[in-house]
Amino acid sequence: MHAFDRDMGFVQESDRVLNVTMSDQWSINHIPNGGYTMALVTRAMMGDQTLVSCITTANYMERCDPKPAQILMETISESRHFIRKQARIVQDGKERIRAMGTFLKSVDTSLPRHYEKEPEKVAAPDRCLKVPPMGCGYSLFDQVDMRLDPECAGWTTGKLAEKSVQKGWIRFKEKREVDVPAITFFADCFPPCIFASHGMVAWVPTIEYSVNVRQLPKPGWLRVIFTTRFISSGLVEEDGELWDEEDNLIAISRQIAKYHPPVN
Repeated sequence: MHAFDRDMGFVQESDRVLNVTMSDQWSINHIPNGGYTMALVTRAMMGDQTLVSCITTANYMERCDPKPAQILMETISESRHFIRKQARIVQDGKERIRAMGTFLKSVDTSLPRHYEKEPEKVAAPDRCLKVPPMGCGYSLFDQVDMRLDPECAGWTTGKLAEKSVQKGWIRFKEKREVDVPAITFFADCFPPCIFASHGMVAWVPTIEYSVNVRQLPKPGWLRVIFTTRFISSGLVEEDGELWDEEDNLIAISRQIAKYHPPVN
């Protein structure tokens, strides 16, 4: 069994309650990555259904810890085309994350496709900076093969860019197909965009995270581009695009995070 599937296993207590033990194998600074927790609630809301398109939004009220939790489920509505659900992650009696998902029951691939924006150019994976394992507390990088475009990787050596952009490639180190939960995970794996322009000088905790999965990718790398344009009022946004190697748009994402610069 792939580690991603192992660490999203549920024990069903009732129709509306799932028990799960959050893994420490997808962590940043010892805290389960927000993409991993989003994948958990997305997979919980999907249940046994095979779905390829969804809109999932999560509010992060408190950080999760790598220990047992419950996911409380609710179906909000169901129509001919959509299923809308809500999921809440509870640990130690406290609600940590609340998510809502809108799932399309079917996707009509015969409909015309029109992109008014083509995917941004990214250096080939073998020309990008391979993010190495980072040791204790940063287990996420043991699980994913992440490559940073040299154009955006100067911050790793103290050379900052003018724009807050992170782009590159990502896939699992251990081969696994990319399904909807994996897409919601990958959309929150790259370093914050403001690191490119400001360096690693701020704490950037997620407040809200939304992913719109349009379709499943062809096998291979995912090309990702994340952009921040505004830092104001102590908040920062991050807009993401995920494309497959055949230039199919796989997902778009948006995060709102708190911007905590160091206090002098």
